[in-house]
Amino acid sequence: MEFGPQIIFEIPIFGGIPITDTVVNTWIIMIALTIFAIVSTRVMKKVPTGKQNVVEALVEVINNLTSQTMGEDKKYFSSYIGALFLFITVSNVLGLVGLRPPTADVNTTFALAALTFLMIHFFGAKSKGVGGYLKGFMEPFPFMLPLNIISELATPVSLSFRLFGNIVGGLIIMALAYGGLLSVSEAVGLEFFPIFQAGIPVALHLYFDIFAGVLQSFIFIMLTMVFVSVAMD
Repeated sequence: MEFGPQIIFEIPIFGGIPITDTVVNTWIIMIALTIFAIVSTRVMKKVPTGKQNVVEALVEVINNLTSQTMGEDKKYFSSYIGALFLFITVSNVLGLVGLRPPTADVNTTFALAALTFLMIHFFGAKSKGVGGYLKGFMEPFPFMLPLNIISELATPVSLSFRLFGNIVGGLIIMALAYGGLLSVSEAVGLEFFPIFQAGIPVALHLYFDIFAGVLQSFIFIMLTMVFVSVAMD
């Protein structure tokens, strides 16, 4: 049983560029979110109704969360935080429709963590000045410089593996559960109608795909906001 990303097809250039299901599913998510954004904002009314109410409520929640976590002066990060939350959440729950979550691939989670890592140091240096920001690595004592550097380099690693580990762990457990329930069905002579796979996994999907998926998305954006705001203050 393989749990890694599978190659869907190859682009016949440079000796063949393999395209995995991670890439395909990521593009599906990006296209779906783009269509959602266009459709949701195509007709805007002064008095919101229907889907506009949902969109405005989502935007307000993200704006409030960003301002409360990072401070009112950093509310401009809300657009990135909102996009990050939607992408990770949709990625995490993609298993509900039978597709492999892109966040079950460490390449995806590390890329997201790398963006957070770059934002931490870019906005930290922009806020404090390059000299003042680099001086912070020698606090509280100059001999702490190596440890402070190691701590910063560990940030994207911990961020990426926390998200990856939780999502791929749920993926493995779901696959084992389906395999085990199929064996039970076969043991009682129901191999052509695996009734045990029809209802029992629902509770597992509710936890691993929905609850854990949304929770991990929330944890990732919260850590991103905290790390960036601390670097800037």
